[in-house]
Amino acid sequence: MGERAVVVGGGIGGLAAAIGLHRTGWEVTVLERADVLDDAGAGISLAANGIRALDALGVGPAVRAAGRGQYTGGTRTPRGSRLSRMDGAALERALGTPVVGIPRADLHRILRSALPASCLALGTEVTSVEDLEADLVVAADGLRSRIRAALFPGHPGPAYSGSTVLRAITAEPVSLDSDFELTWGAGEEFGHIAFADGRAEWHAVLGSPPGVRHRDPLAVLHRRFADWHRTVRYLLDATRPEDVLHHDIHELAEPLPSFVAGRVALLGDAAHAMPPHLGQGACQALEDAVTLAAELAAGPDRAAALARYDAARRPRTGAVARAARRAGRMGPQLTHPLARAARDTALRLAPSGATVRAILRHADWTPPSLVPRGYSDRSSTAGDSTQSAT
Repeated sequence: MGERAVVVGGGIGGLAAAIGLHRTGWEVTVLERADVLDDAGAGISLAANGIRALDALGVGPAVRAAGRGQYTGGTRTPRGSRLSRMDGAALERALGTPVVGIPRADLHRILRSALPASCLALGTEVTSVEDLEADLVVAADGLRSRIRAALFPGHPGPAYSGSTVLRAITAEPVSLDSDFELTWGAGEEFGHIAFADGRAEWHAVLGSPPGVRHRDPLAVLHRRFADWHRTVRYLLDATRPEDVLHHDIHELAEPLPSFVAGRVALLGDAAHAMPPHLGQGACQALEDAVTLAAELAAGPDRAAALARYDAARRPRTGAVARAARRAGRMGPQLTHPLARAARDTALRLAPSGATVRAILRHADWTPPSLVPRGYSDRSSTAGDSTQSAT
């Protein structure tokens, strides 16, 4: 088994992979092309599978402490009437943890704190894996992965989903009556995540041609959502214009033929970028990270371990990506009035357990053990001895 790994990309998936490999005895270097880690981003919801993966990496308790459980909320119409309710307590009973909302910046800092500072090399751009001296290369370089493009030159790469997203975190704490909420209009979605410090993240997903940008995006949103319910307008009012982020949503609509090529393993968005409609993108990257480290720890050799990683992750992530695509088409992307009316009626009539069962379908995942055969845990420097979720 090789002992030196290079992780290309210092995002959630790359840092998680580095933690898993470090905890199982690898010498790890994370190469991040950014010169400064500004922790840009808004917020994230982590379902039980993501939290369980973080538990396996030893950082779950820190994430729970920094985050806020999502117990209340659901889906509304633009006028504010309720379509469905989220039962976070039922999810916690079923899975042992609620969904957790946390600023991405906080999650990034927690992940980095679980690694020796010497692991992270900033301002390092990787253009070819041939230049990397390592027994294992983890390609966690995101949606527009250069490593993926080099390994699979015939793959079409990212495809525009038809939607763009604007998001921000409020400048100050806000008073909300729910932990997490979505509002669906005609091809539009507005949602929020409440954080432990009282602030909230909001996002607006809009149908749009790619590349459209606005001089004052917050003013555009104020006009677009002027007749939506009070919470939407309240969150926009609580936001500074300079804090609004705007990104087009792309996905890997055509699956890769493999997540592995020689000594290279692809992970996260580099392997399976998916639409955001199930909130599973980061959770799947975390699953990737734990599975990769566990398979390599189990041996007997790197090639066999990488083959098992590929066999485990491609079917799982492919199914979740397809489900996310369907969720978007049948949910916030609907524009026809009759189709929207039918959707809204179905949501209102659905039994209370239906939403819980839908979430369980993707969130009920148990991580493999990270302890290799004959290996005595040397992860005490990570600050937590948790090895796996139960």
